[in-house]
Amino acid sequence: MRPSVRGIYQRPGYIYATRAEELARKEGYTRLARLASNENPFPLSPQAKEMAREALDEVNRYPPEYQTCLTEALARHCSWRHIVLGNGMDGVIEAVIRTLIDPGDEVVVAEPTFSFYRVAATAQTAEVRGVPRKKDFSVDVPAFIHGCREAKLAFLCTPNNPTANLTSCEEVRKILDATDTMLFLDNAYIEFADAEYRDLMAEYDHLIIGRTMSKAFSMAGLRLGYALVPSWFVSPYHRASTPFAVNRVTAAAALGALSDLDHVRESKAHVAYWRKKFLESIPYPTFPSQANFVLIDTTPHRGEEMMEQLAKRGILVRSCESFPGLGDHYIRVNIGADWENELFLTVINAL
Repeated sequence: MRPSVRGIYQRPGYIYATRAEELARKEGYTRLARLASNENPFPLSPQAKEMAREALDEVNRYPPEYQTCLTEALARHCSWRHIVLGNGMDGVIEAVIRTLIDPGDEVVVAEPTFSFYRVAATAQTAEVRGVPRKKDFSVDVPAFIHGCREAKLAFLCTPNNPTANLTSCEEVRKILDATDTMLFLDNAYIEFADAEYRDLMAEYDHLIIGRTMSKAFSMAGLRLGYALVPSWFVSPYHRASTPFAVNRVTAAAALGALSDLDHVRESKAHVAYWRKKFLESIPYPTFPSQANFVLIDTTPHRGEEMMEQLAKRGILVRSCESFPGLGDHYIRVNIGADWENELFLTVINAL
C-alpha cells in the first residue's frame, strides 16, 4: 500500500520568494537587483572567508558535536554563557519546538510575522494560536498575554518580519512578568536596531533569544543560527537537535566573522543610510523600520501585482500576501547594494 503523506504537507508550506526571479529571467534579465530575501549585499568578510577555506581541508570528518569554540566565542560576543546552535534560525526554531512541544500543546504567535513559526509548530502537531497585532503592527500586549495563558511556547519577532518595527524592552518585560510561557524572542535583525534585550536573560528563566549570522554577518548561504537560553535548557535542546547541525566550514566562517566586527559596523551604516533614503523617496506609504528592510503599502495595487511589475524590470522584491493577517497590498524590500537601491527607487517612482 502506498504510504499517505500527512495532511499538513499536502498543503502549501513556507512560501519562498522565487517567483519574482522566474519572472525576471523570462524577461531576459541576468543581472538582478535582489531585494526580496533580507540578505546582506556585502560579501563575507576576508577573515571569515579565509577561515572557511582552511576548514575545507577537514570536511571528510564530522564536525565537533557541540562546536565548543564557536559557542564560547558567541558567549563572549553576547555576554551570555549559555548558547545553542542550529542550521540557521529556522533550525534553532525547529529544535526549540521539538524540545518543548507535545502533540496538542498550544503555541502563540503575534501576527503578522515570520510564517515559519506557524509552519514548524504545526508540523510538530502543536495547536497554533495567532494573536493579531494592532493596526500599526505593534504588539497588543494584553491580548498576547491573554493568549499565552494556556500556551507552552510563544513567538515574538522584534524587529518584526515583515513589518520592521520593534517591540520595546519594557513591553517584553511586561509579557515575561505576566506569564510563565516560554517566550522565544526572535532577534534576527537586532544588529540594525536601536534596541537590546540581552539583559533580560539574567532575570527570566523562561526566555530564549534567537539570533542569526545570516544578516549583519553576510552568512545567509552558510546557515548559522544561535540562541541565548537559560542554563536548564541547554541539555534538552542538545538531545532534541539534529546531530552535527552546524558544519565545519560554517563554524570556521563564523569564528572569522566574529573577529571582524568592522564588517558588521559597515553593514549597519549602509543600511541606516539607505533605509532613511527609502523612507524619504518611495512614493507609497512606507512604515518606520528598525531592520534591513522596509514594508510598503502598495494600495491600490496588490502586492503580487507590484512584485510582478518590478520583476519584469529586473528587481526582485517580496510580495507579502503569504503572511497571515497582513493583507494583499504590501511588499517587503530589503536594502541592497548601491546600484540595486538606486534602480529600485528609479523604477518604483516611474511606475
